[in-house]
Amino acid sequence: MKEIETLTRELYDDIPQGTLYHYTTFSGLLGIVKSRTLWASDIRYMNDSAELRHTADLIAAAVHERIDSGHTDSGPLSVFVDWVTHRIANGRMLFGASFRSHGNLLSQWRGYSTPGKGVSLGFSPEYILRCAQRQRFMVGKCIYEPARQRVLIRQVIDAVEQLIAGLRGDDGPAGERSALYRSAFSAMETDLLRIAAILKHPSFREEKEWRIVSPVFANTAESPILFREGHAMLVPYIEFDLSLDGQPLAMDHLFLGPTANINISMNSLKMFLEQHGIVPHRGIDYCQIPFRQR
Repeated sequence: MKEIETLTRELYDDIPQGTLYHYTTFSGLLGIVKSRTLWASDIRYMNDSAELRHTADLIAAAVHERIDSGHTDSGPLSVFVDWVTHRIANGRMLFGASFRSHGNLLSQWRGYSTPGKGVSLGFSPEYILRCAQRQRFMVGKCIYEPARQRVLIRQVIDAVEQLIAGLRGDDGPAGERSALYRSAFSAMETDLLRIAAILKHPSFREEKEWRIVSPVFANTAESPILFREGHAMLVPYIEFDLSLDGQPLAMDHLFLGPTANINISMNSLKMFLEQHGIVPHRGIDYCQIPFRQR
């Protein structure tokens, strides 16, 4: 489906201009530096995984609006809504990791680090783009604005209707037509997942998130899946390689999160990074946020 492929490509054409920050714990820092990788989690298992359902809800609302306005043949669009709802939760796999344009947000310290044990690792956008291109990842800027999301979803449904129009000649039983539609929809599943990966609820707009997004995998045998312990389940992930040409990680900047032990924590952080040949280009700064033990 060239229409939706073009739409997806345009969405991922934005190029980040400033430092990209990844919030993590001290444990995460140790693992990232020693392995030179980031964990890219299955999108469905990420902390704010409701965003995939957010996309399915937007599609359902737009389809129902179109049907209520007098659409002459609502059957195929209803099949599409059911198909999307099922495939979002049970279909192909897409893995991602998050970066923020702002490296010192209280909400992110609270959400992605342990009290007294957090850092945000800043990388130049050129560095992340080079790593992504080498591994066939895409880099996308998350979209929060409701008006833009609605326009985008309408474009998706327009593309679906064009696809449906090309299948009108089959007048077989309803069950067979439904199966035909579902089979045709599978051709756009990869692009729909990539679109869903960067559509986020407006309440998250403060994050100004950029996301690295993996190729889409149809089954576990195709992908180098590993598992980590999550809050309430095992979380599938793959590794995103941060090394280039065998060199140490090229960090641009680093923030130390809120802590009661600023001086000695800064000292040991610098010692650890230097031991691994890492000297952030713009140095290391304390976040200046008062520490409060939760």
